[in-house]
Order: sequence, then structure tokens, then C-alpha cells
Amino acid sequence: MKNFLNLILLASALAWFGAANADEAAIKKALAGFMPDAPIDSIKPSELPGVSEVKIGANLFYISNDGKFFIQGQVFDVGAKKNITETKMSGVRKAELDKMGAEKMIVFKPENSKYSVSVFTDIDCGYCRKLHSEIEQYMAQGITVRYLFYPRAGKGSESYKKAIAVWCAEDRNKALTAAKKGETPDSKPCNHPIDSHMALGEDFGMNGTPMIVTEKGTLLPGYVPAAKLASILSKEQ
Repeated sequence: MKNFLNLILLASALAWFGAANADEAAIKKALAGFMPDAPIDSIKPSELPGVSEVKIGANLFYISNDGKFFIQGQVFDVGAKKNITETKMSGVRKAELDKMGAEKMIVFKPENSKYSVSVFTDIDCGYCRKLHSEIEQYMAQGITVRYLFYPRAGKGSESYKKAIAVWCAEDRNKALTAAKKGETPDSKPCNHPIDSHMALGEDFGMNGTPMIVTEKGTLLPGYVPAAKLASILSKEQ
């Protein structure tokens, strides 16, 4: 009788183990039908029982281990009062910006750099212009500003064309400052990363400019004054 009960417990444990662990083949098959053009970067166990975490580009999604249910949203640890998804997304954003590389950005760097931020900007956006008009204040706070372009009017717009012209200028920093003041950049066409900037902004959930991303990958939507930004960054160290 005792052996029989042990067999029942073992069978139950194995059944639970199978349900709790991901069927990666089923997940990939489900995603291929649900999101056919989405390249899957990774499938990992999530903090939710019976649910896996899927990374696609700069986004995180959740799917049941049998591939039947897909979840788009954020997961919170109620007890710890912690946004698990956002914490992980910060790391994803940092990795994606590192992959992009500073050589594909326009960088304003002070002599004594303490912090670094990446800023998605639109040449014709009012608050983007305000931020850049204070670039010396940011650098005085020891903040390196790495610009990526996100013309809100979209590809082919005047803002998009200005971004390309700035990138293709002989002195990009000087051309960007001039463009932010309303001057029309003058340069020859060249290979540029503007489309890559825009795609990354979309992946980051861009809904306005400027959008600041800290070294840790934290999003700060909108204009943030230099002193306040320095205070925020000092707390991330």
C-alpha cells in the first residue's frame, strides 16, 4: 500500500513538472502563427508559474508554457511592490543602446563626464530645442548627452530630411546645434542610422520627444532640467 501511494505521488509530481515547464517547441509554433515576422531572441522561465518570458527585440512578452495564451503587459511582485517587467526592460534597453553604439549617435561630452544619457530627439520639437539650448548646462553637471533621432512626423518628413542632413554634415555637433536654432542643414546625402534610431525608439514605446534613457536603461519621458537630471542620475549610481 505504501509503495502504491509513493507511485501516485511520483506520478503527480511528474505531471506537475511537465505542466510547469515550458514546451519550447509549442511556444515557438504558437508565436510563428501569432507573430510570424517577429524574431524570437530568447525564451526563459518567468516569475509567474506556468508562464515563460519571451524577448523579441527590445520588448518582453509572456506566454503560457503550453503556448496557448499570450500576455502583453507588466508583471508586478505584489509583496515586494516591484515592477518586475520594468526592471528587466531597463536591462534590455541598456543592451540595445550598447548594441547601437555611440558611433551611431551624436555625442556632446564634457571634459569631466560623470553620467551619460541617450536622448531621442526631433529637430523641430519645441522641448527638444529647449533641452539642446541648455546643452552647456547639462555638460556643466557632468552629463554626456548622446543623441538619436526620432522625427515624429515619420520617414520622408521635413524633420526626417533635416536629421539626415545633420548626420551627413562634416561637423555633426555644429550642424545639430544650428538646426535646433531653425537653420537649414546643408550637406550631401550619405549612409545614416536614422531609420535604426526610429526603429529602436518604436521598440522602446516612444510616445513623444524628447525621451531620455539613463545609463541603467530607465526611461525619462519629456524635458528634464539639467540640475534635476543630475540629481536623478546620481541616485542611480
